[in-house]
Order: sequence, then C-alpha cells, then structure tokens
Amino acid sequence: MTTSEILVKKQKLQNPPLEIHYLGDRSLRQSAKRVAKVDDNIRQLIREMLETMYTADGIGLAAPQVDVQKQVIVIDCEPDNPANPPLILINPTIKKYSNEVSLYQEGCLSIPGVYLDVKRPEVIEVAYKDENGRPKTIAAKELLSRAIQHEMDHLLGVLFVDRVENKLALNEELAKHKFSPKAVKSIS
Repeated sequence: MTTSEILVKKQKLQNPPLEIHYLGDRSLRQSAKRVAKVDDNIRQLIREMLETMYTADGIGLAAPQVDVQKQVIVIDCEPDNPANPPLILINPTIKKYSNEVSLYQEGCLSIPGVYLDVKRPEVIEVAYKDENGRPKTIAAKELLSRAIQHEMDHLLGVLFVDRVENKLALNEELAKHKFSPKAVKSIS
C-alpha cells in the first residue's frame, strides 16, 4: 500500500471545509479534467477532501462530489485506523480488470442512506499519480478495488445508482430517501 504524505486527523469536524453535492446536482454529471500539475493547490484540495470525507463517515471521495472538476480521489478503507494512511489517486487509469465479477452493496456520500447491490470486477490494476506527482501502480482487490472503481466513476459523471440492475429496489430506496429516480442515468 502506498503511504500518503498528506496527514490530516481522522476526525469529524464541526465545519468541514468542502460541501458534498447530492444526486440531482449537475456537478455530479460532468467529466472531470486531468490534473496538469500536482502542486500545493492540489495538495490543499486533497487535505480538504480528506477532512470532508472523514467528517461524513465516508471511505472515498472524488473531487466532482465537492464541485471540483478535477481527477482527484481520496480513499481510506480503514477510517478508524490512524495507522493506515489514505490512498490518494490523481489522474487514475484502470490498466487491467479481472474477469471475475462480484455483486456487493455500495453506498455514496452524494446519495446518503441509499445502499444497493452493484456488479463490478473483483480485481483491478490502476496507474495514477500520488500527491507529489510521482507515477504509481496498484493492484486492488475486495473493498479497495470496489472503492476505486466507484470513485473513478464519479470522474466520468457516473454514480453507483446508474449501475444498479434491480430497478424496483433502486426506485424504492431512492423514494424512501427522497431522491428522484429521474436523476439516475441507467447504464446497466
């Protein structure tokens, strides 16, 4: 696992630095732009994204969710473990997918309360830049693989609800949490 040099406390803040946007917001449907240069502004964005993610009890956050259209993702599959550093992915690209797929329940900070099954490849290999602009590659499986794929979808304006195959369960969950099914752009 890579180690992030951007350290923030894994804690809830009274006032997180960024505002998370919700299903139905246009900012979630735009394609994010590649980061041309990894600099202090990007590192500050990463710090603020981490603080916002921890405050919201998330394990992943993509920049478009906070209305920043840049290819920046933060992930921490162990938010309760201070010894486990978060993973920072800038301009990520999936190089390989496994043939094995699995169905697993996903949720999203942009669609609070909604949890539904999504089918995704089990193992992926991802190339990306870290917070210092260094090229890296990681092989990910299980929750980390799923979290990376989920967050990378955000960079393309895709939300996990777009991938849900059980439309009845999808519509019931969205209605229960006061989200419009019209905001879903089905790709399954």
